[in-house]
Amino acid sequence: MNRAYSGVNLAVLRGHNAALVLDLLRTAGDEGISRLELAERTGLTPQGVSKITARLREQGLVTDTGRRASTGGKPRTVLRLVPDAGYAVGLHLDRDELTAVLVDLAGAVVAERRSPLAFGAGGDAVVEAAASEVEALLTDAGADAGGADAGDPGHLDAQEPVHPEPPTPRVLGVGVALPGPLDHSSGVLHRVTGFPEWDRFPLRDALAARLGLPVVVDKDTNAAALGLALAGCGDSFAYLHLGTGLGAGLVLGGAPYRGPRTGAGEFGHQVIQLDGPPCGCGNRGCIEALCLAAVAAGSFDEAARVLGEGAANMVGLLDIDLVLLGGRTVAAAEEHFVAGVRAVLGERARRGGTVEVPVLRAPGSESVVVEGAAQLVLAPLFGRAHGHFPANRNDRNLS
Repeated sequence: MNRAYSGVNLAVLRGHNAALVLDLLRTAGDEGISRLELAERTGLTPQGVSKITARLREQGLVTDTGRRASTGGKPRTVLRLVPDAGYAVGLHLDRDELTAVLVDLAGAVVAERRSPLAFGAGGDAVVEAAASEVEALLTDAGADAGGADAGDPGHLDAQEPVHPEPPTPRVLGVGVALPGPLDHSSGVLHRVTGFPEWDRFPLRDALAARLGLPVVVDKDTNAAALGLALAGCGDSFAYLHLGTGLGAGLVLGGAPYRGPRTGAGEFGHQVIQLDGPPCGCGNRGCIEALCLAAVAAGSFDEAARVLGEGAANMVGLLDIDLVLLGGRTVAAAEEHFVAGVRAVLGERARRGGTVEVPVLRAPGSESVVVEGAAQLVLAPLFGRAHGHFPANRNDRNLS
């Protein structure tokens, strides 16, 4: 059943200035921020900030949180973001598993569901499975996520039991992350490695029609890269995701780099052994095939060495500052992969007389893709669709 969910009226968020203000409110957290501070940090006039925050308050996105003493004059009113004013759904469609999360405006996960997924069943079946999980997620989260009123049963027979549907959260949209290749601008998949039946499937439009919600689609690695950039991991790094497949998400100049056709980051299909084992993409000796074969044989050290060679090639090509590792296969042998990739990069740096690039486990690596998928919806609201940060925010959150 096509079921439309209530959403926040986002007309107030149009425009760069409103996004700047809303983002500062988001980063201020529960402590909040005053209008004067907003004006100082955005460069807007106090009058302009007052108009923007008044509209944000009318929409229920911002509220007063008390007063703060000032150095002169009357105390300043402190404002904060209302996290439960809206939500985004993040979906990670892996080859054998579906993960769905509900995330509030502050980026906190408030509900999660996991279920098996037969990706090879094709587009229509996967869309139905994904839509059912989203509906279940929203129903489960309804009361705790500030759902809309379920309605008055009105004229129903008093003797007939009433079972109103649980309230559902105010959902802004659904971000979907899945293996590529695909075109993120149109939401159309190409021939996913090993699943040619997905070629030219319009996933974005099909899921949006089924749910009655806006949908954004991107590669799993790009979604993760966006989430990591927003978390402050730097402005020049590669996220390598080794799970049921292998891919890379690139952040260059503070923004995820997708390329003009969303083709960047097809890292797993670099050929490094001309007479190597066949890969699902049709080539032989791809990094993905070699890595997964070593993992299947129980040789994590060999898998890490192969992954390290590919990572070293990427570092040499792009001159990036950091390599982050994630994915369920990495999580299963994290120390082997981090140490193995680090060793290869270290040896390359010593031979070339260059600076060794750090190799770390991606923060929150088990959920980085699905939470990044939710950020595909949320980031544009705060002017962060491309992951950019102001010049004075160079912190890294890699704990």
